[in-house]
Amino acid sequence: MNLRFGITGKLLVWFLVIIAIFYGTILVLYINVQQVVRLSGSIVAKNYALASGTKKMMETLLSMEENKQKYLLLKKNDYLVFFNEAQRAFEENLAQVIRLTDFGHDISDVWRDISHDYDTYPNAAEVYVYLSGKVKDPEAVNTFWIPEPIVNSWISKISDERLKNELEIEQATREVNRKGRLSAKNGLIGLAVSSLVGFLGICYLAYSMIRPLRELMDGIREISSDRLSKPLKVRSQDEFGELAHAFNEMSNRLRKEERMRSDFISMLSHEIRTPLTSIRESVNMIREEVMGPINSRQEKFLGIAGAEISRISDLLSHLMQASRLEPGLLNMQLEPIDPHTFISECANSIKLAVEAKSIDLRLQVPSQLPPIVGDRQQLQQAMLNYLSNAVKFSEPDTRITVGVRQHRSQNMLSFFVKDNGPGILEEDQAFLFNKYYRGQRERERLEGVGLGLSIVKNIIESHHGTVWVSSQVGKGSTFGFTLPSAPE
Repeated sequence: MNLRFGITGKLLVWFLVIIAIFYGTILVLYINVQQVVRLSGSIVAKNYALASGTKKMMETLLSMEENKQKYLLLKKNDYLVFFNEAQRAFEENLAQVIRLTDFGHDISDVWRDISHDYDTYPNAAEVYVYLSGKVKDPEAVNTFWIPEPIVNSWISKISDERLKNELEIEQATREVNRKGRLSAKNGLIGLAVSSLVGFLGICYLAYSMIRPLRELMDGIREISSDRLSKPLKVRSQDEFGELAHAFNEMSNRLRKEERMRSDFISMLSHEIRTPLTSIRESVNMIREEVMGPINSRQEKFLGIAGAEISRISDLLSHLMQASRLEPGLLNMQLEPIDPHTFISECANSIKLAVEAKSIDLRLQVPSQLPPIVGDRQQLQQAMLNYLSNAVKFSEPDTRITVGVRQHRSQNMLSFFVKDNGPGILEEDQAFLFNKYYRGQRERERLEGVGLGLSIVKNIIESHHGTVWVSSQVGKGSTFGFTLPSAPE
């Protein structure tokens, strides 16, 4: 079973992964916060209550002892009232501590022991009735209150419980702090993990999308530059895989059609060349009066026929040459070539056409340039194609400059031909070196099939060089190619 997992599915899966990590982080944070809240609640509800109760109980016990002693010494009933108020406060705080068990808090058995012992002595109500005047003997007050040793033992126990409670508060506070730091740490880890996963997901998705797109763009550039593209690798079963498959089908079809066209052109050129040669020889024989004398009118039309036959023959030569000159398929005879000699030979070859239009041909070749390595005949043909176009598009009494200069990269030389012709539209410049391409203005003005620059491109790329053009409408054009210099 072949599962198709498209781009939308990948994005959805990665989104769900990030969402799962995010909500997992939120869940961990929630659990930690709940623990912190529980510890904080325990501290507030139990430990702070114990801290407050123990403090007040110790104060009230001491206050009762103090007021009892003052009453025995001074015999003032005010101290008995203070004694009773302190005793009530003690009972209330003790009861408050005991009630903590009703809320699910664990307390020490010491508090139950103190409460049980306290119940064996008169409570505040009974003491208050006694102190109201029913008992006349002041010395009998001692029998209504807890003996001092018992009170001291209670104070000692309460003090110990207070210390234990303070230690428990300290430990709980530390635990709350630890849980808080752990929550912050887990939050940062979750944030970092989700960010990392999101970043890796974006990188993976971007790579899985950009890589096939880049390969597709490279393939389209090769096709647009009149080269056959290599088949793209189908790396996935998603939309990009389908796009690569469709592109391969298109490229394969174009490759077959290009091969069929080249074979057809070669066959047609070969088949036409033989009868064309016979026709040209027949016309030449008639013009040479081998068949008998001819008049001036016949001579004129035979000259026109001969010129047209030569034009057709040149066109067939270009077609056959274009079908043979494919990058990497040329049979080259490599040799060192001096740039100065190379430019001079090319200029001499075009000299007659230049003089016919009264064009000023200038050479710009610096001294002490390194040689290049290549096939002299093919490179001369490439430069002559540039020069022929420059002469064809230049007006009489203008200037053409042909030369060479050191490239920014010291191991490269740039050869160029500059003219003062009409220039080339910017939208046409990207397609000039494509086979059979001619700009709109050239199609309207001049004849040709658009093979000269394509031949130049094939020759230069076979020499591991690049072709280039720079042009502005109304200011002329500069065509060139850059070749590597010979290694030292």
